[in-house]
Amino acid sequence: MALEVLALRGLGLGDLLTAVPALRALRRAYPRHRLVLAGPSALAPLLPVDEVIEVRGPGPVPRTRPQVAVNLHGRGPQSTEALLATEPGTLLTHGIGGPPWRDDVHEVRRWCDLLEWHGLPADPDDLYLGEGDRGGPVVVHPGAAYPSRRWPPERYAMVVAYLRGRGHEVVVTGSAAEWELAVRVAGLSGARVLAGRTDLKALAALVRDARLVICGDTGLAHLASAYRTPSVLLFGPVSPALWGPPKQGPHTVIWKGATGDPHGQSPDPGLLSINVDEVIEAISL
Repeated sequence: MALEVLALRGLGLGDLLTAVPALRALRRAYPRHRLVLAGPSALAPLLPVDEVIEVRGPGPVPRTRPQVAVNLHGRGPQSTEALLATEPGTLLTHGIGGPPWRDDVHEVRRWCDLLEWHGLPADPDDLYLGEGDRGGPVVVHPGAAYPSRRWPPERYAMVVAYLRGRGHEVVVTGSAAEWELAVRVAGLSGARVLAGRTDLKALAALVRDARLVICGDTGLAHLASAYRTPSVLLFGPVSPALWGPPKQGPHTVIWKGATGDPHGQSPDPGLLSINVDEVIEAISL
């Protein structure tokens, strides 16, 4: 049996960053073990682990007989079954020999609570990756994984125009697939479009050094939290009590209190109720 801790979280950037405190707790609890994450290998540079094996979703996990396996992916059953199939010496998960799953707890706290239940101290505030010089541009990120979490591009464009009109340097980020969206948001303001032009390392450095980040409930919001970068975050349809930034950080959250389907195919009504003036009033530069 390998002297290894295997943690499963086959999810995207924001999801993985919420698990950083738990991963650090595992490192402290098992200092002589190799800490292996089953997740997207592209995110390895940001994570406090020894190795990342490529896994998307709840499995399967191409590993055998770790001494400890930890389900940081979800409530199961697929993720739990995938880890059981590796034949671990010990499995830490919700349900089977672990705590019941709760829907009313913040995502960072959820995984720390799982480890605490198994006797491993974990600090939800231990999520920071460092801090930049704040000498960079304002970063505006209009995209999101699902339409329900995308504030309208024409409203982002008005915010960008406001910032440019006051002399602030602005960049608009996104994936290669979001190039047209980013161009639409930049408009004729003179903001630079970086959608599809930054790898993870460059994007992380951009957020780390940014003067301000403006975006919705996306991975970039969690990156701003990890670097303590000031941010204005537009939430909906998921409550910031479940996925929002640390309360003690330099972050302003705008949320109208309405919940809905985070995987919906149209903008959430609560998110649409946030107007441009509210976002501009939240900007402090």
